[in-house]
Amino acid sequence: MLITFEETVTMINEGKILHIAADDSLLAKLPKGKWIGGTTPYFISDEGGMFTKEKLFVDEIDYADEIKIAVYGKYNIFQIVEECYDNGLTMLIMPYGSDVTSKYAKEAPEVEELLMHPTIGWIAGADLENGGEIKVYDGSSGMSYTDRAVAMYIKLPEGKTALINMINIFTDDKADPVIKFYDNDLSVKKCSVNGQDTDFAQYIEKNGIDTQMPLVADYNGSYINTSIKNVSSGTVGFYAPVFKGVEYRFATNVRDYAAEFRARIDEAGAHTPILCCNCILNYLYGNLTGQKMTPYTGPVTFGEIAYQLLNQTLVYCEIVG
Repeated sequence: MLITFEETVTMINEGKILHIAADDSLLAKLPKGKWIGGTTPYFISDEGGMFTKEKLFVDEIDYADEIKIAVYGKYNIFQIVEECYDNGLTMLIMPYGSDVTSKYAKEAPEVEELLMHPTIGWIAGADLENGGEIKVYDGSSGMSYTDRAVAMYIKLPEGKTALINMINIFTDDKADPVIKFYDNDLSVKKCSVNGQDTDFAQYIEKNGIDTQMPLVADYNGSYINTSIKNVSSGTVGFYAPVFKGVEYRFATNVRDYAAEFRARIDEAGAHTPILCCNCILNYLYGNLTGQKMTPYTGPVTFGEIAYQLLNQTLVYCEIVG
């Protein structure tokens, strides 16, 4: 729910367990308490997509038997699989552009233990036009970080389970060329296209490819996106890494972003997400300002975490049982 600073302070002082997203100008003034947070001024609210530095998006975690909060750097980020509850949920927030985020992005798919522990979260960002601090917050200590990840471990009641899912509007055309890469990396010069060594930047230019459409990989019917950040000086940069040997194709063009999201939301059926985040690229490319996506409300983020780092998706979690 999108609420005022005063309402947020009241909830913290009442001892409620919270997940908070807001501009840093608001997060920096919050009192200590049982909360974690990250920076973003973009949101999907009940009134639709919006930009605001005057309110905070707050999720109350009223389903927890207990919680604990921890902070990690790039050298110990994967301790999250060791310190979570057996029957629990891990919420993870990391700052955009940080070393810890890069480490997690590149290596999380190879950490098999992650798949045994529900892990959801997002990448914190800032105002795209005017800049601002990109931080994550450990509310229990009042500390903020530009180069650390903050995790909240949530112990669920017996009989309850956390389910993490995503809504992705992108698919591919199996007749399109297969693209493979030679390393796990956030930027590349070369790739293989249908088995032929290729200059990737030239390939994009020669084929007039719309770089608002991500690369997609088909993981047994589930499409995982890798979004293009830029094409510059012969190098193609990504918002999440490509992985060696995985078969990619460019996504087929989406003509009406908002309508496609609405259709996919309707297909997904009724849900009651306890946490939801939608990618800033969806917000921008789909012109989601004012577009309603109830009940999938939450922060607009600079990357989504559903076990691994994702792009151009809507990620959500439900508690069932």
